[in-house]
Amino acid sequence: MIREKVKPTEIVIDTTGPDGNAVGLIKLALKYARIFRLDGDAIKSEMMAGDYDNLLTVFDNHFGDFITLEIARETNDD
Repeated sequence: MIREKVKPTEIVIDTTGPDGNAVGLIKLALKYARIFRLDGDAIKSEMMAGDYDNLLTVFDNHFGDFITLEIARETNDD
């Protein structure tokens, strides 16, 4: 099927890709905090207050309504 290019309706970030690292996600959070007039420094501090899972949770809590984070869960198939 061939169709005209359409503008994506959602923002999706693959956390296993280059945009999914901690620094990239913090930069993105600061960008959207400015756009939505949120306290970016407070969000950044909250994101940095724990491990990577905490960072993802905080990001999702603040921006999950319009940005989807895709994660890959490892499975143990022994």
